[in-house]
Amino acid sequence: MNRIDISFNELKKNNKKALIPFVTCGADLTIEETAELIIELDREGSTLVEIGVPFSDPLADGPVIQNAYTKALNNGTKLRDVFNCVKLVREKSQIPVVLMVYFNVVYFNGIENFIKEAAMSGADGLIVPDVPLEERGELNKICEINGIYLIPLVARTSRDRIAVITKDAKGFVYCVSTNGTTGERTTLDSGTQEYLAEVRKIVNIPMCIGFGISSREVVKEIKDYCDGVIVGSAIVKRMAEGKQPVIEFIRDLKDGLY
Repeated sequence: MNRIDISFNELKKNNKKALIPFVTCGADLTIEETAELIIELDREGSTLVEIGVPFSDPLADGPVIQNAYTKALNNGTKLRDVFNCVKLVREKSQIPVVLMVYFNVVYFNGIENFIKEAAMSGADGLIVPDVPLEERGELNKICEINGIYLIPLVARTSRDRIAVITKDAKGFVYCVSTNGTTGERTTLDSGTQEYLAEVRKIVNIPMCIGFGISSREVVKEIKDYCDGVIVGSAIVKRMAEGKQPVIEFIRDLKDGLY
């Protein structure tokens, strides 16, 4: 069984919600420090961790993550460094790891080769925010062969296609809370609860919400309408200050979640 399934089954048994931090590699923390942070996030009760693969044109991401990617690339961070980070995590932790990567990176490295390397490093899932729907079938097939879950993203603009996008999905569904890019927000967009209710009618696996989840207050506001929250920009911003601010922030979010 995939580690993602194990983690969500454990949450369901204990009537808890998922807390999913997103981290970047090679920007403000070294690869080794990032792996250590992920291991600590596991100890602090994170359900799984997303690792962003640096890319020069991350259209779905806001300025905080864009700047982190730019810094990582300027520091010479390569795809193999991200895979090595996952390998270091696997030496001490079984927390599920999902890679968030743009399709250009996957395609440039060869789809089969990329998926095999991801699986060998110990990754459990993949999020590809810009993969065309018509390319998704081939990518998903290769993921399945290698024991990787291709996590679907659904947005309000994709309401008419949610059933198609999530067909045969495994792991969880990533619900995008806003029509914009990633970034911190003090409140969720109006209509978010109704949107999540629509998704709930269609999917039968956990659904987690991301984009704009940046405070305990927002977590409290949305937790009853989903199975978990994904926190990105607010984590990445604190990574620039070191590991401890991230840990303290995660503890604060947990207070809002539980």
